[in-house]
Amino acid sequence: MSSILIIDDDDQLRQSFEKLLTEEGYNVKSAPSGELGLKLLDKKVPELVILDMRLPGMNGFEIFKAIHKIEPKLPVIIMTAYGTTEIAIDATKMGAFDYILKPFDIPDMLDVITKALEAGRYMRSSVKVNAFPDGFSQEALIGRSIRMQDLYKTIGRISSNDATVLIRGETGTGKELVARAIYQHSLRAHKPFIIINCVAIPENLLESELFGYEKGAFTGASRRRIGKIEQANGGTIFFDEIGDMPHGLQAKILRLLQERSIERLGGMETIPVDVRIIAATNRNLEMGLVYKRFREDLYYRLKVVTLWLPSLNDRQDDIPLLTEYFLAKYAKEIGINNPGIADDALLLLNSYPWPGNVRELENTIQKVLIFNRGVPVSVEDISQSIRKSGSGKSAGAEIGDEAITQWVNETLASKATDKLFESSMDRFAAILIRQALNFTGGNISQAAKLLGVSRPTLHSKIEKYNLKFEVLVQKK
Repeated sequence: MSSILIIDDDDQLRQSFEKLLTEEGYNVKSAPSGELGLKLLDKKVPELVILDMRLPGMNGFEIFKAIHKIEPKLPVIIMTAYGTTEIAIDATKMGAFDYILKPFDIPDMLDVITKALEAGRYMRSSVKVNAFPDGFSQEALIGRSIRMQDLYKTIGRISSNDATVLIRGETGTGKELVARAIYQHSLRAHKPFIIINCVAIPENLLESELFGYEKGAFTGASRRRIGKIEQANGGTIFFDEIGDMPHGLQAKILRLLQERSIERLGGMETIPVDVRIIAATNRNLEMGLVYKRFREDLYYRLKVVTLWLPSLNDRQDDIPLLTEYFLAKYAKEIGINNPGIADDALLLLNSYPWPGNVRELENTIQKVLIFNRGVPVSVEDISQSIRKSGSGKSAGAEIGDEAITQWVNETLASKATDKLFESSMDRFAAILIRQALNFTGGNISQAAKLLGVSRPTLHSKIEKYNLKFEVLVQKK
């Protein structure tokens, strides 16, 4: 249950608002003055403060500054009368999450409260880097493979500066966790962290969400509203799925990167903003350039530092550690003892291709534990969970097709060899045979049967693609 503190000297509004939010399921406390509000906040820091700007004694600015001295990451929503809009905007530039004009529309206020609480959780929840098993964290980057060690080093190097970062990788590899880890280790860690999902927000609303708008900018724009970019002033903005950003908006993001300024919809004023940009995508941006879906100038502005996150197949050595982590995490969450996992079930996890990467592995372990009967997780448990998730055929095929298509596009764009068809078929055949051998534990007869080829044919292919040594190493 999220906790909210209301500071407002209007007794009727404060009491009715407290009643409304309590009925919505929030734990609410209120105070008629800033001094009393700060005393409540000193006793226990809530997850959100809703603050009126006009108060007896300390004014709203003074209270806001005092709140942020106590807890810099605490989101604050400003309430203000019609005549003080500019004051509210100034407060927002100082770090307030948003402002609402009185009298306010209840659904609008509830929507802002939901977004503010979510933003606060993102800023406060710490992403631990390689913390398990030495310590347990609900959110962590887990892995000791060479690829992950390199990633940790890079996060450490880039966190202390303001360079723009582009995070790339397949779906489910942990791009948001990496973005939050960079933010939390940066010099802006006590400033806002705003996530913009370029797919989740409808295209016709995305521009106003990002840049805000002036009164009368469009039908229904009854007042000035600042956007998420202004809300993040001094902090960090994470553009998730930037490869799906509408082409028309890309020019405005380019201007933000080049000039560090924006304009609200319907406005003529140039507004300076100080934000660090982190972006992520699972799209092939290079093909986006070829087909004019992504601006070339924005592409080069974004990739000052590029982080490529490895797929789970590229760091199979981490699967046992990840499995141990998710077993511990969800056993604790569900309230059961950690049942552990049988050796043959762990072998299955290691041999499965995981088209959905770490996220699919996590979901699989979570489902298994929901129905666990206090015995070690078995092969049957894992197989059933994978089948129920649909990843074995339909979902996995869809994700796999997307990954294969991306690889094909990259190969075509590279024009690496004159014999492109032959080299691509050989590469795919080598991957298919290697995975079949992994799946059967290196048993050539079973792998041949699985692939639908004769044993001598498979032998010749293993020789051709030099797979013998690799399989022996993996069997060890």
